[in-house]
Amino acid sequence: MLIPFFYMLREGGMKTSITELLTLLEAMKKGLAGQSVDDFYFLARASLVKDEADLDRFDRIFGAYFKGVQDSLADLTQELPEDWLRHQAELMLSEEERAKIEAMGGFEELMKALQERLDEQDERHEGGNRWIGTAGTSPFGAYGYNPEGVRMGQEGSRNRSAVKVWDKREYRNLDDSVELGTRNIKIALRKLRKFAREGAADQLDLDDTIDKTARNAGLLDIRMVPERHNAVKVLLCLDIGGSMDDHVRVCEEMFSAARTEFKHLEYFYFHNFVYENLWKDNRRRRSEKTPTLDITHKYASDYKLIFVGDATMSPYEIVYAGGSVEHWNEEPGAVWIKRLLNTYPKAVWLNPEPQQRWDYTPSTKLVRELMDDRMYPLTIAGLDEAIKTLH
Repeated sequence: MLIPFFYMLREGGMKTSITELLTLLEAMKKGLAGQSVDDFYFLARASLVKDEADLDRFDRIFGAYFKGVQDSLADLTQELPEDWLRHQAELMLSEEERAKIEAMGGFEELMKALQERLDEQDERHEGGNRWIGTAGTSPFGAYGYNPEGVRMGQEGSRNRSAVKVWDKREYRNLDDSVELGTRNIKIALRKLRKFAREGAADQLDLDDTIDKTARNAGLLDIRMVPERHNAVKVLLCLDIGGSMDDHVRVCEEMFSAARTEFKHLEYFYFHNFVYENLWKDNRRRRSEKTPTLDITHKYASDYKLIFVGDATMSPYEIVYAGGSVEHWNEEPGAVWIKRLLNTYPKAVWLNPEPQQRWDYTPSTKLVRELMDDRMYPLTIAGLDEAIKTLH
């Protein structure tokens, strides 16, 4: 696997030698590469790059060669042959046909079956119901259908039923400069404001100055006061990517309005559900993460916690260790959200999905239970109700 990569680096203009390649191989034998693409990337960069001027060149070559490889799951470290998942056909089923296809029967069974397929499969498959491939009803592959599966090598979501996604997906940050449609949201958020005067007295208090000057027989007595500002502190956690792509516009309006209305606003992103890490920048979400415990230690309990997300995901992502669609989480998401709610008792979840759909989505019902029914639609009326809860 590494020999073609080595030659690709050489052809790309880098001066990597056999010595550096042997160093990398030796480090991998000793287990320094870990079990994720990110760990291997940093090890390979440290071993193969001689000049910092070549870092960008290395990143581009690495990205081109390992395109589509996602952080590995536990011991599922094999690299899938590219032609196994080549998009040559796409399965389209009716609702009746979909209803006849059964799930594997649980998260553990799905992961066990995936490991077995990786050990046994040795060629490309298309249109089947067992092997890793395309356009079939197998739980593993791309451009097919299964009610619970691991999506591999597919550009974007089709049926939104994947339990795991074996692809590196990039999400863009929400635009906080969006103004269209934010006016009503701003008006609603203003009901959460609580004004206070704190800090240095650097503003003229005209009424008090006039009063004190008049009482001082006309001798000018200037009175100053601290600036009046909104004292409410908000911790905003935004779901990004996947099914939330349908709600980008309304979330950008919400984000833009919040940035305008609250002086004390901290925001973080997550995908589907909160786990041990959140992040500030989606372009660097794999390398610049903020531990969730660090957030609870840094920001006091007087912050108002607001989640924004559609709560649409596999229930395994909430209740299982390892259930996250993108990485291997050591503890269930339910454990992490309870820690956040214990730290921030004033908390709500804003859902951009229409409220009439909530009862038909098991994960949404689970999130509502964890939030003690403090889930509200991301509408003006929903915001009004949420703000009453946060007061």
